Amino acid sequence: MTISADERDALYKVIYSRRDVRGQFLADTVPDEVLHRVLDAAHHAPSVGFMQPWDFIVVRDFEVRKQVKEGFEKAHAEAAALFDEERRERYLSFKLEGILDAPVGVCVTCDRTRSGEVVIGRTANPEMDLYSSVCAVQNLWLAARAENLGAGWVSIIHHDHIRRVLGIPGHIVPVAWLCIGYVSLFHETPELEQAGWLPRLALDKLVHEEQW
Repeated sequence: MTISADERDALYKVIYSRRDVRGQFLADTVPDEVLHRVLDAAHHAPSVGFMQPWDFIVVRDFEVRKQVKEGFEKAHAEAAALFDEERRERYLSFKLEGILDAPVGVCVTCDRTRSGEVVIGRTANPEMDLYSSVCAVQNLWLAARAENLGAGWVSIIHHDHIRRVLGIPGHIVPVAWLCIGYVSLFHETPELEQAGWLPRLALDKLVHEEQW
């Protein structure tokens, strides 16, 4: 199957305009068929040994999401204490989640027992199943952007808290909590870049030829 120039350009547009959305969510409902397309795109991510270790927990219930946010608030306070005073103040000024603002939350998990103990491609590096689940997160994120949906990854939360709130079995690893919904705008550049927290690194400083 050949990709046309227009299709290629559309893919790059999605990649370059994808944003980690936190504070621009609208209350508009995400139609089931749209969410299904996004999840199906995630399900078509590459996975080592074709083990497809992911599951997707869709959470719309506000009270459940309130419990999830309680876990964020705890981890957020712990994180703030790690910065020096000046950076702590800046850190606390950022909005870093949209758990209650977005109409949908999706928890992406990894079942490390799927396909048995010995999986093609996971023998030398057992963490490859986790990396595969992250590929599903990326597919979901890009598909959401193609649907004009915002998505935000809330990483400041302990896995055990997510397990308790969502009833996730102990052998399943929560990989990502994603806030999903329509938004009022997509920022031109990442918000932390805009705020001067960190710059975009130059690609030519990150590409090595033959050796490091």
